[in-house]
Amino acid sequence: MPTNYNKVNRSIILKFDSTPYTLSDANQLTAVGCDDLAIVQQFPDQIHNYSGIGCLSFCPFLSNHFNGTCPFSGCCQTSISKTNHLSVRLVDIHINWAPSSKYYMCSFASVGMIGDLGNLTFNLSDLNDSTSFLKNNKGFTYRPLVLDWRIDPFSNCTKSSCGNNSLCRNWDSLYGGYHCRCKEGYEGNPYLGCQDWVLITVIATMVIMELGIGLLLLLSTCFWLCKFHKKRKNKKRKQKFFERNGGLLLQQQISNDEAILERTRLFTSKELERATDRFNESRILGKGGQGTVYKGMLSDGKIVAIKKSTLIDENQVGQFINEVVMLSKINHRNIVMLLGCCLETEVPLLVYEFISNGTLFDHIHDEKDEFPFTWHRRLKIAVEVAEALAYLHYATSIPIYHRDIKSSNILLDEKYVAKVADFGTSMSIAVDRTHQTTLVKGTMGYLDPEYFQSNHFTEKSDVYSFGVVLIELLTGQRPISWDRIGEQRSLATRFLLCMEGKNLETILDTQVLHQGNEEEIIAVAKVAQRCLNLNGKKRPTMKEVAMGLESVRMSQKLLTVSDMKNQGIQMHKSKSILISDDNYQWTSTSDNNIPSSDTFPLKI
Repeated sequence: MPTNYNKVNRSIILKFDSTPYTLSDANQLTAVGCDDLAIVQQFPDQIHNYSGIGCLSFCPFLSNHFNGTCPFSGCCQTSISKTNHLSVRLVDIHINWAPSSKYYMCSFASVGMIGDLGNLTFNLSDLNDSTSFLKNNKGFTYRPLVLDWRIDPFSNCTKSSCGNNSLCRNWDSLYGGYHCRCKEGYEGNPYLGCQDWVLITVIATMVIMELGIGLLLLLSTCFWLCKFHKKRKNKKRKQKFFERNGGLLLQQQISNDEAILERTRLFTSKELERATDRFNESRILGKGGQGTVYKGMLSDGKIVAIKKSTLIDENQVGQFINEVVMLSKINHRNIVMLLGCCLETEVPLLVYEFISNGTLFDHIHDEKDEFPFTWHRRLKIAVEVAEALAYLHYATSIPIYHRDIKSSNILLDEKYVAKVADFGTSMSIAVDRTHQTTLVKGTMGYLDPEYFQSNHFTEKSDVYSFGVVLIELLTGQRPISWDRIGEQRSLATRFLLCMEGKNLETILDTQVLHQGNEEEIIAVAKVAQRCLNLNGKKRPTMKEVAMGLESVRMSQKLLTVSDMKNQGIQMHKSKSILISDDNYQWTSTSDNNIPSSDTFPLKI
């Protein structure tokens, strides 16, 4: 690129003689400056004069001296023809018409590929500093130069070296040389030989297809190998869990007892994952300290409850399997039936029959319950739960202690039949032992104080917990009231104080007061009082509790309407009424004119 500074004319010469290259006509000359002539000379005899192709860049108006654009103020362009000899010169012509000194001292010219320089803008003040202009206008100074290439500038197609299936074309009559190209329908290097593109396409297609098939087979093989490896790994993992969770011991127990085989089913993890939609959170029925319970549907359409237990101690696996076998033998209408288990997961999964009507806790404490929780229904549930616990304590081959009796572990079906559930903390006791020393387990409010102090769990500990459930049914209150202070937080304590103070009616539920018979309520309250005795030895057995409550229920059935009327007449005539059960009395003295419902709040 020639430049002109301080009236010093400069030029550049490009020669391509004796080379396979020629300057292409795809180039153009661009000049930048004020009052400068750029000349392109393409023949050697023009070097010593000013003949040739050129363009003039000038700045005619002072207003144009601030910014330059191309082509316009301070810039000009012209095309050049094909050549193998090029000379570019810059000539200062300012002195030819202006006696004053030149305002901008620098000018530039460049030869390069024809391009869009319409966006080129520059500050004309840069024309006083060549370094600044070259730095700020790289799009102008770094333009590529286009050269044409041809074979042997001293020969033509008569002596061409083109390959097979190619055509020769003379490049230029003035500069000589030739080009080779493939015939139509052929592809490749025309100087080495062209090939039929149809054949090439077929071969290429076949190669691509073979590569594709090979790649597909490779990917397919890798996929099935990975799947096989994953399946094998999962199988080993499941077998490991199965053995760790006592599966081999359970299989041995099942093989020795056909009754267990008929009642206990070993589910696969895949079955239960499908049943619970991969243990989706929307399937959760409830959570507790012993695990999470999910609602599931088996492949046969049966609805079940699946309990995902917490991690178990490997040292107690034998005891866990024995209890699974033991629970599978239980057959009582008021105990949730264990249908089977899955041991090939990280934690054991237990499958129970599904009970649809929620827990006793919900029905007692849910004020929005659509169905009234009548006294008759409460008494019926109390009898059923007592019979279930009596069955566990005395009717099984080995006594079973539940250890977590509470209203939320008692389920109700659609007919309000009670079902004792959640044997997560239960344990079996040898018949020659009266208690078991364990870590304290249970729920606050239901926990036997004696067990809490001694760590000795006996059948009477279940009796205490049932007593708390019984007073829940009587009072409709929660076992623990955190808004109260001290011992008043405990429902059991408040109930016992009311019994001692002979003011039981102050703590009873409204429905119980309005619907229950005084004698029945007192009898049930006395059973609860005996169950809550702080001395476990003085508590009744669950068999005695069940018989006592059943007798109350039977008396309720035998009570006719006429008996109730006679009883009402007798109460109105009496000035002093005495209702007793053992040592408990409610006494009321009143005027005969006072209605019985006011005098005796327990009277219907």
